[in-house]
Amino acid sequence: MLPAGSWEVSAAVDRVRLDYDGRYRRRFALTTESGSEVLLDLPQAVRLRAGDALELDDGGLIAVAARPEALLEIFAHDAAALTRIAWHLGNRHLPVQLFPGRIRIRADHVIADMVHHLGGHAEPIEAPFDPEAGAYAGGHAHPHDDE
Repeated sequence: MLPAGSWEVSAAVDRVRLDYDGRYRRRFALTTESGSEVLLDLPQAVRLRAGDALELDDGGLIAVAARPEALLEIFAHDAAALTRIAWHLGNRHLPVQLFPGRIRIRADHVIADMVHHLGGHAEPIEAPFDPEAGAYAGGHAHPHDDE
C-alpha cells in the first residue's frame, strides 16, 4: 500500500471505490472500476484512505477512492455550539470528518436529533467519508479535501 502523496495519480492503471467500512481490510476480493478482480492480502488490517494506492504484483497501481455514502453534515450557529456538538460526538466515539464550520458523520437519526437539541442542525447528504484517523491510530495523515 502506498499512502496518498507518495505516488503519481497518473500512474494508476485502475481505481477501486470503497465506502468507509470497505476501506479497513486485511484480506478480501476487490472489483475495480474496469471490472478486474483483485485479491487484497495484507499482513495486517489497514485503514485505506482516499488517495492511497494498492500495488499489484506486476508493479501496477490501483488508486483508492472513497465511495459516496449517506452522511449528515452538521452545522451550528456559532463556534461554541459546534465545539459542544463535536465533544458529544467524540464522547460517543463516532468517526467524524472535520471541515471549517461543519462536521460530517455517518447518517444516524438519533444523532441528528441530539444535534438539534444541542442547538445545531444536521443535513443529510451523499458524499465520500474520510474521517479522522484518531490520535492513536498511527499511519499517515491526509489533508482534508472538500469533495
